[in-house]
Amino acid sequence: MSYVVDFETVSTVGLESSPVAAALAGLRANEARYFKNKYDHVFTVEPAGKAKETVDFVHRVLQEERQIVIQSRALEATRFQVENIRWAYVFYESGLSINVMYTIDDRKKRAVGFKLSDGMEVPAELATRFKFARQKSKLAGTIRGSFFVIKGEY
Repeated sequence: MSYVVDFETVSTVGLESSPVAAALAGLRANEARYFKNKYDHVFTVEPAGKAKETVDFVHRVLQEERQIVIQSRALEATRFQVENIRWAYVFYESGLSINVMYTIDDRKKRAVGFKLSDGMEVPAELATRFKFARQKSKLAGTIRGSFFVIKGEY
């Protein structure tokens, strides 16, 4: 069942098994607010089991680009297009959020972004490869983020 993420009233629906569920819900709401404000897009997620194709796509990009395998269980995912950008998001039980931003007509603007929920440790599979910058969010507390540019075609 799909779930429209409400950034006015943050809810842990679908994320309850995460040890940082409240922070992850805030991170998810932060993304929903961004897409609503920038693109007037309603951010809707579904359980990872129903979004297998999206989860597999994100994992394929991680594997082929950087040989990264995420150890945490995927809880939710979404995939959509706004303007000329295709987006895929996966939210993990550990509190990690990964997005793939893939512009259709500009190969230089394709990237994978990582965001860590407040209170979670940097996953071992990312710790030695990326530096994480901090950003404050009213919805999510302190978000730590990093990214890499996609070189391949997907």
